Amino acid sequence: MAGRYELSDQSWEMIEDIVSPSQPIGRPRRDDRQVLNGIFWILCSGAKWRDLPERYGPWKTVHDRFRQWRDDGTFEAVLDRLHLKLREDGLMDLDTWMIDSTSIRATRAASGGGKKGGPREPVDHALGRSRGGLTTKIHMVCDRHGWPLTFTLSPGQDADTRHFIPTMEAIHLPGKVGRPRKRCRYVVADKGYDSDALRHYCDRYHMKPIIAQRKMKRRPRPGLPRGFDKPKYRERNVIERGFGWVKELRRIATRYDKLASSFSAMVCLACIDRCLRADFSDKT
Repeated sequence: MAGRYELSDQSWEMIEDIVSPSQPIGRPRRDDRQVLNGIFWILCSGAKWRDLPERYGPWKTVHDRFRQWRDDGTFEAVLDRLHLKLREDGLMDLDTWMIDSTSIRATRAASGGGKKGGPREPVDHALGRSRGGLTTKIHMVCDRHGWPLTFTLSPGQDADTRHFIPTMEAIHLPGKVGRPRKRCRYVVADKGYDSDALRHYCDRYHMKPIIAQRKMKRRPRPGLPRGFDKPKYRERNVIERGFGWVKELRRIATRYDKLASSFSAMVCLACIDRCLRADFSDKT
């Protein structure tokens, strides 16, 4: 039986071939499942790497493996595998998706990262200053059941509208055959996304935007008014609950990582942990 924060046998079987591929002849390395359990312990507890319990091995080994998997795309590959499993078992809704953002307070130690630029690291490290001080925003898309589909990071002061299109373009849900799924029928968002440019983007790809309008003293826009689906808009609380669950993971509730790539890997691990909680038992 798996301990607290650790992978169950069923969860490990689904991702073992990605995380722990066959090793060529050479010096054997520490067990990948043990190391991954140590990374999940850091994610859930929010502790420092040096405080990692000895049962997971040397903290330096676990941290080095985290950086290796962060840089070679292992975490993204695991999330794609789980998305495919959710699609095959009919647990994912491909018609209605929700998008929203949440601000994460960063500690003073998170500023001043040494790595600038690069293909995976923004110059500002996705750190900015807003009313809450030093913050990072997580922009996330989930389906109607709350399964996280993708996310992007931005400095805390950035407007949500600036990251709507990049976040939607980051979606690629693999299937057994054909190209990955990138579009849905309905996009649900709050009034922070009320923009003509975003509505035109949705129209271009035949997605119906269900976005609340801001109350502004302005003349009505020309043309026929858009129909607003109130019952479907009420389902938007799914992503609010999803953010509430994600922030229960202490490594996400507060940003300690200097590099945006490291914090992004932690958010990806949170999405993996969420998808691993799906009930696949009656589908296999």
